[in-house]
Amino acid sequence: MTSKSSCSYLDTPLGTIRVTSTDRGVKAISFVESREEPEMESGPPWHQQALEQLALYFQGQLKKFSLTLDPQGSDFQQKVWRELGHIAWGETLSYGELSQRLGDPKAVRAVGHANSKNPIAIVIPCHRVIGSNGDLVGYAGGLFRKKWLLKHEGALKQLELF
Repeated sequence: MTSKSSCSYLDTPLGTIRVTSTDRGVKAISFVESREEPEMESGPPWHQQALEQLALYFQGQLKKFSLTLDPQGSDFQQKVWRELGHIAWGETLSYGELSQRLGDPKAVRAVGHANSKNPIAIVIPCHRVIGSNGDLVGYAGGLFRKKWLLKHEGALKQLELF
């Protein structure tokens, strides 16, 4: 059984974000260069909630998302993405620390790969994962966006990157 998709765009300080939802939850949130897909005006309640919560996040008025999510990935990716959800606003974690939290300190590369495949940017906060030396490494949306998001959340003060 295939589910119906809803697609909307949101203009943010970091560019345009596309939000895609299914009848099971928010499937994807990603930065896009252009509005390739047509917008669907109506959709499930979590679709509009995602747009509203993202707008509040960028205004600095929301620190924790409360959405029904439907990310598509392997069991391991799902496990990593769930753990990412435990990294609070203004905090960061290294890939090594994340793999330790998952119970396998040697899985650093696998954790990094799963992190890079996160389909729901910002809400599943993969931008909060940094290198073990404190460097901002890897972000599918671009390092300039990662830096902005961490500064917006107050995490860069902790990292002393400025």
